Amino acid sequence: MENTFQDDSLDLFAQDGPPALPAGGEYLERDGARVWFASFGAGPAVLLLHGGMGNSNNFGHQVPALIAAGYRVVVIDSRGHGRSSWDGGAFSYAQFAEDAFAVLDGLEVDSVAVVGWSDGACTGLAMAKAAPERVAGVFFFACNVDPSGTLPFEFTETIGKCLARHQKDYAALSPHPERFDEMSEKLQVMQGSQPDYSAADLQAIGVPVTVAQSERDEFIRAEHARYIAETVPGARYVEMAGVSHFAPVQRPGVFNGVVLEFLDGLDD
Repeated sequence: MENTFQDDSLDLFAQDGPPALPAGGEYLERDGARVWFASFGAGPAVLLLHGGMGNSNNFGHQVPALIAAGYRVVVIDSRGHGRSSWDGGAFSYAQFAEDAFAVLDGLEVDSVAVVGWSDGACTGLAMAKAAPERVAGVFFFACNVDPSGTLPFEFTETIGKCLARHQKDYAALSPHPERFDEMSEKLQVMQGSQPDYSAADLQAIGVPVTVAQSERDEFIRAEHARYIAETVPGARYVEMAGVSHFAPVQRPGVFNGVVLEFLDGLDD
């Protein structure tokens, strides 16, 4: 049955958040952080990686759809985000990737398809570069690979509603709810210099990649997304109409359809 839910302005997201994740979750202690993760369902493994300042609850529309499609879904709250603690040190996509591999090791998952949203997309690409034998493919949604890929920042009501939800969730979930501003500032430092991949770096990626771009993304240039797809060997480019940087919660039926198409293609 098609999911026709729609929340383009993020009014419902700001007020209530997405549907709740299934019960469960545990922690992994590593490298100055206590990282929360959970695994749901059975089948080929899919890792969902959220964006900056967010948490795994943001995938409340995606987890049940993927379980119903026959996948094992793994979610992680990045260090310093959601339920996960961190030591206050600098963030890096390489470290997020190492955390993800440590979680997968604990779950005895040898190979995983990564669906990354914004910062999560950059982490997925870092995973593919570090250990391509463990990454079945990367769904790269709404992120840049070098500083030229971002649009000049312009605050909008939709961005404000997303930020309000992130702040509410951090207050409710974080072991250190008072550190939201500190976490946000450290994230901006990372995002200002990372990632910075050359064309040669992208050409060396050896896993299937789908680059998904929203028609109205507030942060990422469409031509940059096309450049990534044209430069990574064999990559596909998909544009989603009518949505923005927040497509997974704006029109989950559209987003989930593109993700499932990506996953189906990995089986071919």
